[in-house]
Amino acid sequence: MLYPLSYERVQLEYPLRTSRMNSLFLADAPFPLREGNAIVPLIDGFPAFRRICQLIDDAQERVWVTVTFMWPSFEMPDERGSPLRVLQQAAARGVDVRVIFWRPEGPTEALKRNAFWGSEDHLELLKQLAPGVKVCWDRAEPGFCQHQKSWLVDSVAVIGGINMNPHSLVAVGHPGGGGNHDLYVELTGPSTHDVAANFVQRWNGATDPAPGRKPLTLPNPNPEPCGKVTAQIQRTLPPNEFTNLHQILKAIAGAQHSIYIENQSIAVPDILDALLTAARRGVEVVLLMPAESDPLFLKMTQENPDLYTLWKQLLPYENFTLAGIAGLTQEGTRKPIYVHSKLMLIDDAWATVGSCNLHRFSLFGNAEMNVAFADTETVHRFRVELFQEHLGVDTSHLGATEAHRHFRQIAKANRSTEPSRWSGLAFELDPPV
Repeated sequence: MLYPLSYERVQLEYPLRTSRMNSLFLADAPFPLREGNAIVPLIDGFPAFRRICQLIDDAQERVWVTVTFMWPSFEMPDERGSPLRVLQQAAARGVDVRVIFWRPEGPTEALKRNAFWGSEDHLELLKQLAPGVKVCWDRAEPGFCQHQKSWLVDSVAVIGGINMNPHSLVAVGHPGGGGNHDLYVELTGPSTHDVAANFVQRWNGATDPAPGRKPLTLPNPNPEPCGKVTAQIQRTLPPNEFTNLHQILKAIAGAQHSIYIENQSIAVPDILDALLTAARRGVEVVLLMPAESDPLFLKMTQENPDLYTLWKQLLPYENFTLAGIAGLTQEGTRKPIYVHSKLMLIDDAWATVGSCNLHRFSLFGNAEMNVAFADTETVHRFRVELFQEHLGVDTSHLGATEAHRHFRQIAKANRSTEPSRWSGLAFELDPPV
């Protein structure tokens, strides 16, 4: 799908620091590297959607949202009700509220059960709950989807992978077990301009536009610097933009001490090969995946000789850890948690978070959006929060290498320990081969 927007018109000029972490970014990506941002992690669905509601309540100018999956039955935290009601409250105040939904078709028709795709019931719900919200639908190339998940509220962007379904609305620590582990990041500063540019591009190029649609223009192109984080918006946007893939490979190749990944699957040989190369040079690698493999991705791995071979080569390395997470039930057993997040942390100093999975759909066909960012304090805090949930211990006093080794020790110990006596949620997984 082509979205006609001249990138030259939206470039902002900010001085760039020269550092090793900056060298991990892409020099030739459509969106530039920008200084002066701030990023806050929003880990797990309940706190993330609570924060989004707070932002919408305070919105003055715009709320622009891209959605992949939204169940009509999904409700926001704190008895706020349907997301449509929350959005309508902003629209009723005169805020410009727009939502781009994905419309599955053809090979993805079965996914309509999870998507707000524009059925008669959906249209009636919009009429009842959100008459002031502007809506359009966007199709994708056959077999793929519009997979971006983003919220732009005035000059604040929220980017990540959380869908609006009941599985996602969980508290930190997953009390009772189950549900999805997922996250967003809250982004402020100059890079929010590129999130706005992405939305304008998608809105103006949507396949099923809103009736009487007029071209949407970019808001004020000069968001003020507000922090010390260097950031770059990156996307998969066929047929000619695949910066997520190039960025992930470059970052893995540049890792010196540690790589931490949370993702639904790794089903692209180039990425596994890059991780194998990193493990060979002594980098600590921790990969967190669903405790119960998705049958589709498991089949993709087992039927691809290259993937099978790479997994077999990677697994013996002592500095490689494959783990899942499971929450403690009231009965003292463990219930698997589905890892739906899409993030990578490098050396406690660089990270990427967004909607992009590490399989061929996200890297070569879906529309995806991530934010890559560098700042030692921000990424270190991110890692500490994640490890606190997954391991049940504070690792703030540990460096990246020691923290990742500690992750491996706890995951191994939990696997052979009585479920009620685990430390945290993480445990060592069997390989998907």
